[in-house]
Amino acid sequence: MQKTFIGPHLRRLRTERGETQGAMARALGISTSYVNLLENNERSVSVPVMLRLFEVYGIDWRDIADEDGSSQLADLRAIIQDPIFDAGRPDLAQIRAALVHSPTLASAFLTLHRAYQSATDQLLALSGAAAGAEPILASSPESAVHSYFRRHRNHFRELEDAAEAFWGSDPIETDEVYSLLKRRLRERLGIAVRVVSVADMPSTLRRHDEARRDILLSEALDYPNRVFQLVHVIGLIEQRALLDTLLARSGLADTRGLARCRVELANYFAAAVLMPYGPFLKEARASKYDFDHLATRFGVSFEQACHRATTLQREGAQGVPFFFLRIDKAGNVTKRFNSTGFHLAEHGGACPRLDVHTSFRTPGRIVPQFVEMPDSSQYFVISRTVDRPTSARHAQDNRLAVAMGCAVEHAGDIGYAEQFTVSGARMTPIGINCRICPRANCDQRAHHAAILSRPIDERRRGATRYDS
Repeated sequence: MQKTFIGPHLRRLRTERGETQGAMARALGISTSYVNLLENNERSVSVPVMLRLFEVYGIDWRDIADEDGSSQLADLRAIIQDPIFDAGRPDLAQIRAALVHSPTLASAFLTLHRAYQSATDQLLALSGAAAGAEPILASSPESAVHSYFRRHRNHFRELEDAAEAFWGSDPIETDEVYSLLKRRLRERLGIAVRVVSVADMPSTLRRHDEARRDILLSEALDYPNRVFQLVHVIGLIEQRALLDTLLARSGLADTRGLARCRVELANYFAAAVLMPYGPFLKEARASKYDFDHLATRFGVSFEQACHRATTLQREGAQGVPFFFLRIDKAGNVTKRFNSTGFHLAEHGGACPRLDVHTSFRTPGRIVPQFVEMPDSSQYFVISRTVDRPTSARHAQDNRLAVAMGCAVEHAGDIGYAEQFTVSGARMTPIGINCRICPRANCDQRAHHAAILSRPIDERRRGATRYDS
């Protein structure tokens, strides 16, 4: 059984209540020395003490257990691959020890490195900006939201519970969902739904007019996306209080970040309603994560099925941990979610060695690939293009590409990997992105890493202009 350490959380609980270690020990029926050991993560907490915490303080153990440790470990492992640490890179055992014994220091280190990355990006942006252009002085709302979701391992128990109560006990047929949603909006919320032509609502796929109490859907939306948009709006309305609570806990202060986070949480809720946790996990395992099959089975798009698979991190009923990456034809990362140790690029594009870029050559086909990060961690990745809503001839090639990846030890659970012998698979060496990748001799390098200091040798020309 996995040990649970609650040191920093227990110390914060005690100090917020103005108690000494002795007072807490008496309340819990344990010794003062045991409280001290727990607070310093020198002992894991037992089940009886967890139950006693609930009885005395009304605290759910899931609220104080160190659930973000795995994501912090992944982030630390990725950060120490930064070439700035070449002179002395801590090993995995040292990183684990830091998280167990000095979690606050580890968290501060993560914050410091993110600030360093942000400052580097600001300098690069300022040096390359046109005269008079406004510099970007803060992280984007998307980056802030991604960090919030990652801290929760891309899983929100409260939203899952709300989604499970959405339909009640009666089973729902996939082909009835659209009409049932329209009826729910009309009868419960007094909102009408109308599909309008592209000419009447150009450049907009959905609009909720609160004053007129109607929802306008563009005819450019296909059936799965019309359904998704309706559940999304219902989530924004019916789950407003829950969304407010989650946003209050997010730590986000920027208005744009909070607005973006509300949208993403409503998207999460909509996906959980249309792809209920238990049935979706069962079907995913049975089909070996055949995302085309899952999309058909639950009446959703391929991209929505992929995104939902990244959220299957319920304690005791976990699916394969995936990362999800979506790019446009220029290589820009337009969406990312992560429940793995894989570190997704926060700024700029994805690694050009990822076959998600080449999937544009074979639209609609699955492209499998085994990759290896600079820290020697290995992943199995599938890539495929997805179509976006189109309404004119000139927009028919409005495609994006998505990549779904998992640690190589899970490849046996994935049907797309059945044709390969995992132990002998050819690994493609990749990095996070060129900005911080230590692979100096990569023939796909797009620009010099900002923090590499190898001198330029004018007598030599390597595979790229950055390798001399």
